[in-house]
Amino acid sequence: MSSPNSPDRFNEDKSTFAVRGGGEAPDLAAGVAAIRNVLETLPIRPGVYRMQDARGDVLYVGKARALRNRVANYVQVERLTKRLQRMVSQTRSMTIVTTNNEAEALLLESQLIKRYRPAYNVLLRDDKSFPFILLRDDHAFPRVQKHRGARRAKGNYYGPFASAGSVNNTLNALQKLFLLRSCTDSFFKTRDRPCLLYQIKRCSAPCVGRIDEAAYKELVEDAKAFLGGKSTGVQAKLGAQMQAAAENMDFELAALLRDRLRALTFIQGTQAINAEGVGDADIFAMACKDGLIGIQAFFIRGGQNWGHRSFFPQHTNDVPEDEVLTSFLGQFYEEVPPPKQILLDRDLPEGALLVEALGERAGYKVALQVPQRGDRRRLMDQAKRNAIEAIERRQAESTTQAKLLREVADLFDLAEPPQRIEIYDNSHIQGTAATGAMVVAGPEGFRKGQYRKFNIKNKDTAPGDDFAMMREVFTRRFSRAQAEDPDRDSGDWPDLVLIDGGKGQLNTVKAALEEIGVEDVCLVGIAKGPEHGRDGREVFHMLDGREFQLPVNAPVLFYLQRLRDEVHRFAIGVHRDKRSKAIGASPLDEVPGIGPARKKALLMHFGTGRAVRNASLQDLQQAPGVSAGVAQQVYDFYHSR
Repeated sequence: MSSPNSPDRFNEDKSTFAVRGGGEAPDLAAGVAAIRNVLETLPIRPGVYRMQDARGDVLYVGKARALRNRVANYVQVERLTKRLQRMVSQTRSMTIVTTNNEAEALLLESQLIKRYRPAYNVLLRDDKSFPFILLRDDHAFPRVQKHRGARRAKGNYYGPFASAGSVNNTLNALQKLFLLRSCTDSFFKTRDRPCLLYQIKRCSAPCVGRIDEAAYKELVEDAKAFLGGKSTGVQAKLGAQMQAAAENMDFELAALLRDRLRALTFIQGTQAINAEGVGDADIFAMACKDGLIGIQAFFIRGGQNWGHRSFFPQHTNDVPEDEVLTSFLGQFYEEVPPPKQILLDRDLPEGALLVEALGERAGYKVALQVPQRGDRRRLMDQAKRNAIEAIERRQAESTTQAKLLREVADLFDLAEPPQRIEIYDNSHIQGTAATGAMVVAGPEGFRKGQYRKFNIKNKDTAPGDDFAMMREVFTRRFSRAQAEDPDRDSGDWPDLVLIDGGKGQLNTVKAALEEIGVEDVCLVGIAKGPEHGRDGREVFHMLDGREFQLPVNAPVLFYLQRLRDEVHRFAIGVHRDKRSKAIGASPLDEVPGIGPARKKALLMHFGTGRAVRNASLQDLQQAPGVSAGVAQQVYDFYHSR
């Protein structure tokens, strides 16, 4: 089969067609009529269908071996669950994508679910991509580093790891064991003496020639063997080298090898899961309790435990457990390359199709197995126990969170516990690099994928004018919300807005929202108390003029403080990033049509941006790598003003 991303596998644009129905309000009869209208056009071939409401928002993404047969099931209303009946009642149009086979349909279904996040699909909620370790091979002395995102750099990737902590632990082990460099290429080039990592025996200092290329290459090969699961061989090699050094009276080298050997032994002893003999595998176990489904994942590579993580898929009500796990695996491996063996705690009805799809995406054979005995069965039992314990912890946390949200509702006179809380803050230094920040929280905790930053764009805003900055942030946020979701049915309108500030900021925000016609959002200001927060008691300002404080040991106060601290953290981070970019900016950045290469050539020739600005046309033309046209463009930019 062709690659899942190749242009000849299927062309979504060419194989897509849409059929629209009518009506806007939820209506089961109208939904069935819209689907019947689609049925007349459907072929009996594999593909993916998207159910859409009257506004065109995707409600559900499904795959089918035969599109006409599968979609026909939705018009048999009496056989549908309540959940699917609600979906049909909202359906007004469908988009169809035909594929070459059912495996391609499964791959495309996972892609579209990740893209649209429909309300009636099982969703893998995960805000961050998984980290990897990258051992680059585009340098004479390869660098080892943590990596996230697209794998464009040339080198060997090891992962996925369950968390950044797992990656950091392994990177520390690699530095202690193999003394590989972790610095950037630019830092490497400019060194004239070893850095601190060499002094604490975490690097072999290839930057200043303390190790030659051949010896460093041997360390790299040992690191690859370790990451590939051959730690026993590495241990034997280090032991032999230490023994030889001791026999040759080279006790300094023997001590260094002893420390490296101890590091390896420590790492082997701290493995939370003994997975020796398993090789490369991902282990998934599912548990269900009181309607909550949890999936525990163990990542085993080369017989080493690279961490574990709990997942709680969304929209699982009335969905069979096997279907939940199948959908979860399809979305999970949308961005993560699968290992050659995936261990599950149950057989899946669509297991063969999933194997075919994952093998097509990965380019090698992938096997799904249900272990029955031995080490694999022991690991599966452990994953199952962890899944049950994770659900129990989740339920306990949810109970506490629900209680806190009820207290928040009582505190601020809300009709129901808030499902979406937005918290706002500004950050700047004497008016420079001014930014606004919004964080979002709900019953499940912080929703980091919905955080937003606002660059202050109004040139009339005086430096350091917090009121004007807050006015701009809220005007932009809620003007866009009104334009995109006037009916407020997308779940993106807040039930409660917390503002870091006192009465002045609160009144400014109130006036800004009234100007754009928003008057029914609950606004609360959080300001430091008379002791400027040293007593741990903030003052809460309400729109009706009330001001109050909470008992210093009240759990709801701790919760609201945590929300305020999170927006502080995010705002300061955004401001710091913006300030760092401003520090590294050059006056040549303003010149249109000047890219990095020409900017570097001009700065190397003239020394400073001011010298470039003051240079004559003849001097600019003499700069290496700068054509007459570019020189004229730079000269005109500065002198025409």
